[in-house]
Amino acid sequence: MADDYYKLLGIEKSASQDVIKKAFRKKAQVLHPDKPSGDEKKFKEINEAYSVLSNPEKRKQYDTFGSTGAGQGGFGGGQGQGFGGFDFSGFQGGFNGQNVDFDLGDIFSQFFNGGRGRTLKGQNITVDVTLTFKESIFGASKNISYSLKRNSEKQEFSVDIPAGVEDGQALKVQGKGEPIEGGVPGDLIVAVHVQKHPNLKKNGYHLQMDLNLKLTELILGTKKEIDGVDKKITIKIPERTAPGEVFKIKGEGVTYNSQTRGDLYVVVGIEIPRKLDKKSKKLLEELRDLGV
Repeated sequence: MADDYYKLLGIEKSASQDVIKKAFRKKAQVLHPDKPSGDEKKFKEINEAYSVLSNPEKRKQYDTFGSTGAGQGGFGGGQGQGFGGFDFSGFQGGFNGQNVDFDLGDIFSQFFNGGRGRTLKGQNITVDVTLTFKESIFGASKNISYSLKRNSEKQEFSVDIPAGVEDGQALKVQGKGEPIEGGVPGDLIVAVHVQKHPNLKKNGYHLQMDLNLKLTELILGTKKEIDGVDKKITIKIPERTAPGEVFKIKGEGVTYNSQTRGDLYVVVGIEIPRKLDKKSKKLLEELRDLGV
């Protein structure tokens, strides 16, 4: 190829192997033919570039002579490997910054007959599913409906979304994608979208919320009823609680391992009144004079 391999991947000549791999994966997610932005020609080009730059010996020869010799660049590699000896079977793609379980080896097989010992596989199909925040915590069963491109046949079935799924995560349902003559069907990629909660945020298997209290409540203590993900919860705030303190409510977080749940962490803040009447201001000044 006449193209500069470094420019194709958008990296400097001093790039480390880790930078090279990340740059390739980022471009592969955009250019692979299953994507709306896919470009088969450019997809092949970045793979040829990666096959050379990811191999120290080939990279050294390329940097010195501008090529790797006949048969060196391009589609090398043994059985179970795609380009330049890189195994794509474990490659994790992305959707909104999160991991997607798709196999680039499956994609390559659609164009190059899969190499030695690889079965032809149909294209993957992606569908979007929207969950409420609560459904993402406990899991949900969702009805999926879509049509196959090959024969316009409508597909309808139920997908079990696991508890704890993240916004932007993608789930793979094997064999529910496009059929292909002489091969096996592709997969269905379920792209998950989670609606935001007004107060709660996820942090792994735990939940977090902010709770602003009045100065008197922090000093004297109080009880507050808060909205958990699935029920009302009463929390006791002891006397002389400082802003920024965190209270853990055990077992009110995200479901995992079928029955176990994470915890809910309540971060206490202070609610500053926007206006003060003369009486309130005078009382606060008296407290200040007392050293409070």
